[in-house]
Formats: sequence, structure tokens, C-alpha cells
Amino acid sequence: MSGNNVRLQAIKDVEAYVPPAPTFVTDEAPGAIFGENVFSLAVMQKRLPKLVYRSIVATIEHSKPLDPMVADAVASAMKDWAMEKGATHYSHVFYPLTGLTAEKHDSFFEPAGGGLSLAEFAGKTLAQGESDGSSFPSGGLRNTFEARGYTGWDPTSPAYVLDNPNGKTLCIPTVFVSMFGDALDHKTPLLRSQQSMAKHAERVLRLFGHEKPDHVVSYAGAEQEYFLLDRHFFLARPDLLNSGRTLFGAKPPKGQEFDDHYFGAIPERVLGYMMDCERELFKLGIPAKTRHQEVAPGQFELAPMFERANIAADHQQMLMTTLKRLANKHGMECLFHEKPFDGVNGSGKHVNFSIGNSTEGNLLLPGDTPHENAQFLVFCAAIIRAVHKYGGLLRASVASASNDHRLGANEAPPAIISIFLGDQLADVFDQIAKGGATSSKEKGTLLIGVDTLPVLPTDPGDRNRTSPFAFTGNRFEFRAPGSLQSIAGPMVTINTIMAEALDYIATELDTSIAAGTEFNVAVQNVLAEIIGNHGAAVFGGNGYSEDWQVEAASRGLPNLRTTLDALPELISEPAMEVFEKYGVFTHREMHSRYEVGLEQYTRSIGVEARSTLEIGTTLVLPAAVRYQTEVALNVGALKAAGIETDTSSLLEVSTPLTALRAALGTLRAALETDPAADPFDEAKHARDALLPAMTGVRTAADQLEGIVADDLWPLPTYQEMLYIL
Repeated sequence: MSGNNVRLQAIKDVEAYVPPAPTFVTDEAPGAIFGENVFSLAVMQKRLPKLVYRSIVATIEHSKPLDPMVADAVASAMKDWAMEKGATHYSHVFYPLTGLTAEKHDSFFEPAGGGLSLAEFAGKTLAQGESDGSSFPSGGLRNTFEARGYTGWDPTSPAYVLDNPNGKTLCIPTVFVSMFGDALDHKTPLLRSQQSMAKHAERVLRLFGHEKPDHVVSYAGAEQEYFLLDRHFFLARPDLLNSGRTLFGAKPPKGQEFDDHYFGAIPERVLGYMMDCERELFKLGIPAKTRHQEVAPGQFELAPMFERANIAADHQQMLMTTLKRLANKHGMECLFHEKPFDGVNGSGKHVNFSIGNSTEGNLLLPGDTPHENAQFLVFCAAIIRAVHKYGGLLRASVASASNDHRLGANEAPPAIISIFLGDQLADVFDQIAKGGATSSKEKGTLLIGVDTLPVLPTDPGDRNRTSPFAFTGNRFEFRAPGSLQSIAGPMVTINTIMAEALDYIATELDTSIAAGTEFNVAVQNVLAEIIGNHGAAVFGGNGYSEDWQVEAASRGLPNLRTTLDALPELISEPAMEVFEKYGVFTHREMHSRYEVGLEQYTRSIGVEARSTLEIGTTLVLPAAVRYQTEVALNVGALKAAGIETDTSSLLEVSTPLTALRAALGTLRAALETDPAADPFDEAKHARDALLPAMTGVRTAADQLEGIVADDLWPLPTYQEMLYIL
């Protein structure tokens, strides 16, 4: 079947598609299934001996060391519970540096002799597993000849049973480390950073008179943006199959310029898919809260409620897997690439975070008079210091080849990491810098002018959607992470730099008080010092403007435009010092992260470049040549008949066709260049040679798309993919 027939057949198949029947039960009480597949504390309370239950609660809720003696009892109860739900296998689930989820399934059943089998699941099996550590990205921490890696049970993230049409599996969240304890995953450093941040946050709380504060944790809630398109179109686009984004495609006549998609009515087919997803997520205890259509056509968002950062990171991975799996069931493909369609908004994963505990609550809640809330101001000041001092690390935490297409555009925060406080907090910190805060801007009221409508309260400050790091009332929102990314990476960085800032504040206060300074004066002094030394990171203006780039440079804020600009931050002395000091990464582990980042960047662009060359050579070029031939034959026939003929149509297709051939030659030569021995130089070649060469091919091909006859064009168009759903 020729390329054009594949495209046209895909359109027919989409038109003939019949959505599957919904899986939800019509008389099912809303929320009744929430957490039914989770080995939760409520389940454990019913199934575990009291002492074992109390011990595991102390570990989960209060971060007490895990008692090794509880593993056997937990394993036995977990196995019985899972088998009652129909599970026949268990899996240690971990999160390697691929950014994806990894799992290996083992059966509960073992031969018992006499043709019988026995279901077994011991505590040692729950606590530890083994996997090949060399077959995942490790940045040199593991090689083929030294492959051993271990998975270790994380009791703070609940086990769950994963439903599948072909069976059920008990899934156990685990860390993944080398036999020397090196972190080969995202979970291990997240747990380490959480522990370190908590230690210093609790020091600060004790200085404020909380003698025995409960364990402080970081909380996260990530807004997951994604695109949906019919699977027939997806399968007819080799670029989407290979790289997750379109490497070709002219802008459609109508894009998002009318602002008619954001919060628009959700298409019936998509709503059925969303309801199926939410039901599966509810069963897994994932608190899916918000669903809506996003700014771009075919783009949507799902946001869960706040959870502990470790659990939120696990749930995000489960959420992405669920969205992908159920999209196929509904005849669609779910795209997480940050920029799957050029010229329309890309997808982020805004990470909302806060810190708190069970005794003091949310430590980033300012109250109605934040100028009087010294404890809040101290924690807020810690964030200001952290963002200013380690802005480069925050940028590196979201660096990837795919996210580079999104950051810095008028749809996402700039690559310059700044912090937005809002009018109220900015005013309070300005007062502090001048000698002491005495007032806070108050909330107002909004009169709409319609008698039947109530008077609406207004916040004391606006929001800033161009800020990478914005205060939004009771939390901060890190808007730079990309849709494809695990939120664990950014949260590791946030926790670690917060640990440094809180350690600094606690030490400064301790020193001042020991020298005889009154506590409130000591607090005022440290707040004034921080805003004076680190206030350059606070910015409330338009982050998209050219003026801000100039101003940011004058403030000394780094503008790390690409991944290759950002990754060296990981192995800078300040970065390695802060991560090692707070027990999150060794120097060896930091270098491994840097190497993995380079490798993934180079490979991602390499796949895209080879795909561009193949599609351009085997699909676009032949279609354009066929059309050129048709035009040439028609022009020749008219001339032979003595009819005056306009040859501009032949020139119209010949010019971009010549450009396409030349661009394909340039790309082929760039791909054939011997790779550099140094990984950074190889990545630099990908950025400086392959990406521009790909752009040259695309420019010519997209021009041809607007010229070549529709029945000859081989690839589903943006107009079809974004609007036929």
C-alpha cells in the first residue's frame, strides 16, 4: 500500500471507529472503589499483629527506622491479600534513569513435590530483589562485567495490585541500587533528600518553640499535560512512533489562535477515556482531582491532589502508564513529549510543592497577616535563598532534549530561573529589607455589577504564569518540568537545596541567640540578610520579554538555554558539595547523572535525525517527485497542443524540492560524521549540527506539504491529527 493510501485509509478508519463500552458500573457509588487495590494502612491494621502494625506505622508516618523483624509478617499478609484479589505474581517496581517504570514479575508458586505447588512469599523476598544493574543507564556506575544491582522495599510507598485483562500482579515500590549502594534510580535520592530536608526543617521548628515536632515531609502535586490523537494517525506517522514528536508538519489553517480550546467542552470520546482512567487511578489510590482541556487542540490535563513527595512521584509514574495503556484501549495514543506538534503549545508537568507535618501543618501557609507570621517567612526565605543560590541546578533538574523545545517559548517559563512572590509577599519582604515588616496587603472584594451575583473575595496579589517558580497562596509551583519527566528529579533538587538553606538559617539563628541576640531580632536579621543577598531571584514581571533577559543578566542570573548549557551544573563544585554534604549524591553519583544526561540527549537527537532522514527520503521526497512529474507532464502536454502555458506551477514545486534534496544531503553528511570520543562533544555535535540539519529538511518538506496534491501527500497532517478525534 502506497504512502498516500495509508494516510487516506487512516482517515476512513477514524471515521468508522466505534468507542468501547465504559468499564465503570453504573450503580457504583462515587468514590467507593478508591484505594481498593492498595495495601494501605487500613488493610494492614486488619491483617497484621498489633505490634507489627504499630512498627510499620511508625516507619511510614513518622519516618522511624524500619524494624527488620516486621518483614516476614508483612510479606505473609501482603501475599494473602494479593492472592485473594486474584494475583498470581509479584513484582519489585523501580524507577531507573530511563525515566520510565521497570518491573520483573515472579510467581508466588513454587513446586512442592508430588505434582503440587505452594504459594510462598518470605520477608527476605519482600525486602530485597536483584536485577541487572548494567542494562539500565548508570553513567559508568555499572558495566556489563559488573552487573549486579539490588531492589529494596520502600515501605513508605504502599504496595498495590495492578489489574490487567490477562491477570493481576502485586506491585511493590522499591529503590534500585548497585551492590555498593550507588543510586541507580530516582527514588533512592528522593528518599535521601527528603530525610536531609526534614532534619533541618525540624531544627528550625524547634527554634520556634516546637519541642517535639513531628517528622517534616515535602508534598507534591503534579499537573500532567498530554496530547491525544487517534491511533490510526499515530501508526501512520513514523516520526511519532520513533521519537514521540512530529518531525514534519505544516501549521494547520486554524491552530490555537482563537483561544477556544482552554477549558473547552471535553469531546465525548475523550471524556469516556478520562472516566475510565480515573476509575483505574482511584482503585490504585491515586487522587485524580482535576481534568480539563488545555490550550492547544487535542491537549488535556489531569491533576492529582497533594501527597507526600515520594508517593506523589510513584503515583505520577503509575498515572502516566495508566493514561498510555487506556488510550490504546480507546483507539487513541497518549503523547507525553513536551513538544509533539510544532507551532502549538507543548506540555509541561507543573510541580506544586510544599513542606509540613502533622503537628504544625503546611509550613508555607502565610495566613491573613504574613508580616506577623515569622515562621512562614523563615521557610519562604529559605526558598528564596535556595532558588537564587542554586538556580542552575534547578534548570539542570529539568534538562532534556525534549524539554528544550518547550522552555523559553511563550508557553512555558524561561530558562532563567526566578521566583515570583506576588504583591503581598513581595511587599512584606521589601519592608523586611528596609528594617522590618509592619503590615500586609489585605484581600479585597470584586464587584461584578450584577445584583444577583455574590460579592467575590480577591487575593492580595495576582498570579504570574511566566514565572518558573511561583508562590500560589500556600505552596510554590515549579513550572519548568516537562511532561515526560519523573517529578522525582526536580523534587530531589528542591529538597536538597532547601536542606542547605534551612541548615544555614538554623545555624545563623543558633549563633545569634548564643551571642545574646533576642530571638525575634535574630529572625529579622537573617530574613533581611537573605532578601538582601538573594533577592535578585525575585521577579514579578513578564518572563517572556526580551527586557527580562537583559535585566536577568545584570542581576547575575544564569540563562541556560539548552540542556548542554545546563548539564555541567551537575558537576560544578557547588553542586557536588551540596549534594554530598546532605547525603543525597556522592561525587561519583553526580558524575553518573551528568553522563546519563549527555547520553540520553545525544541518543534522543540521533533517533530523531535518522528518522528525519528516512521519512524525508522514502516518503516526502517520492511524493514531491511524483507531483512534480504530474505537473511537468501536464505542462508538456499543453505545450505540445499549442496552448499557452504558465510554468510557474512547475517552478513552485521544483524550488522546495531542490531545497529538500540539498537539506537531506546535509543531514546525511552530519549523521555520517565520526562521533567524537568525548561525550560532551558528541552531544554538542547533535545540538549544533544535527538539529539545524533536521530543521532544514523540515522547512523544505513543510513548504512542499502546502503544494503537493492532497491525494499524494503521505503523512497525516496536523489538521487531521489535532482535530479528527
